[in-house]
Amino acid sequence: MVAMSLWHRISGKIVATWNLDNYIEFFSKSHLLKALLNSIEISLSVTLISVLLAYPLAWIIANRVPKKWQRLALIMAILPFWTSYVVRSYAWLLVLAKNGIVNTFLQNIGLIDLPLAIASTRYATITGFVHFFVMLLTLTIYANLRQLSPNYARAAADLGASGFRTFWHVILPLSLPGIMVGAFLTFVLSIGDYITPKILGGSNELVLPQVIMLQIGRRADFPSAAAMSMILMAVVTVAYIACAKWLKMERS
Repeated sequence: MVAMSLWHRISGKIVATWNLDNYIEFFSKSHLLKALLNSIEISLSVTLISVLLAYPLAWIIANRVPKKWQRLALIMAILPFWTSYVVRSYAWLLVLAKNGIVNTFLQNIGLIDLPLAIASTRYATITGFVHFFVMLLTLTIYANLRQLSPNYARAAADLGASGFRTFWHVILPLSLPGIMVGAFLTFVLSIGDYITPKILGGSNELVLPQVIMLQIGRRADFPSAAAMSMILMAVVTVAYIACAKWLKMERS
């Protein structure tokens, strides 16, 4: 892949001309940089929203659901995993379309007169991603919460800490490794995804995986696509190094 990114497609043929022109071209074109920025912004938004939704769900399952029912609760939480990824994306497209469930409901109760343009937008892409990754984060956070000894909370209570202070100063810091691992997986999987942005986001706001597929499908420009893939991989590598460094600092 690295070697291919340094070559060129000339007159329909891939020529091994070793230079950095593909990378220079990428960083000199605003629409390509915009696609990369879109990918990062969407992935960060999905990660943040998924964490905020998954943590309460994982905490409820771990601490409020009776132990004998926790396995059933987890199975219910991951049920959408049993459906095809493509099918889930098209299902959300039907829900968010102009004549879909959301717009029909809002019009029936009189909140809107004209249907909202939700499908084929960034918000639709984020919605589809969050639906999927909340389940993944719930599993990683739940696993971390189950490993925490109840003696931590008891010790904090003995020292006079309220329930909120116990959670904020004891439970949350101890569960951060599970959050970070799940957040990293969410970021990596969402930034490299092509299907959901293609189905739900359409072509109004391209992300980098879509641009890569366009280079391959329409232009057969494999060197340019390889360079973009390496740039995307570099972003993922930076995220991994930051996450690994943080986890190492927490353990030390």
